[in-house]
Amino acid sequence: MSSSTTSLLRTCLRSSSISRQATHGASSLRALHTSSRPALNAAQWKRSSASAWLQPRQQSILANRTRHMHTSPALAHGSVTRPAPGTGIKVHFKDAKGEHLKTIEANEGDDLLSLAHEHDIDLEGACEGSIACSTCHVILSPSHYDLLPEPSDDENDMLDMAFGLTDTSRLGCQVQLTRDLDGMTATLPSATRNMFVDGHKPTHH
Repeated sequence: MSSSTTSLLRTCLRSSSISRQATHGASSLRALHTSSRPALNAAQWKRSSASAWLQPRQQSILANRTRHMHTSPALAHGSVTRPAPGTGIKVHFKDAKGEHLKTIEANEGDDLLSLAHEHDIDLEGACEGSIACSTCHVILSPSHYDLLPEPSDDENDMLDMAFGLTDTSRLGCQVQLTRDLDGMTATLPSATRNMFVDGHKPTHH
């Protein structure tokens, strides 16, 4: 065998040996890395699997909630649009002594409490029209009182606690105007009893 052939064989043998050593080293490193990981017990494995399954579902649910979020503005109680002068339903407000306070014009469907607030008339309405107090108690002219629907049980319960209750007393928040009520007089009582806020304490007008 020639010396060049012998040299070539030695070179091939060295390359093969180096390749085997590199492969063995890589296998050893993988085995060491794997053995260094802590083994998961059954409970941990279940939690890990459940977490992997729930995460995309939770993201999907949150996305759907965001897509279907309702953004309509809440309706405010007692918003009033003033009619053109001479076209509305007239209501006369008087104080407890019968003195004229103000005559206002309103639209059909407006309630007396909202109208009083719109026109700076001293009608409290502590519960903001939720029928939970009697502070918007008013005394109506008898002829117009008879044109109204019967008060609800909730309104009657609050009227029972009203100061100076009369046969034609109503809660202003529950009196909605119609054309038939044109010219109605609403008289404020001499005091109000605010069960909703201060418990039986009369508030004088």
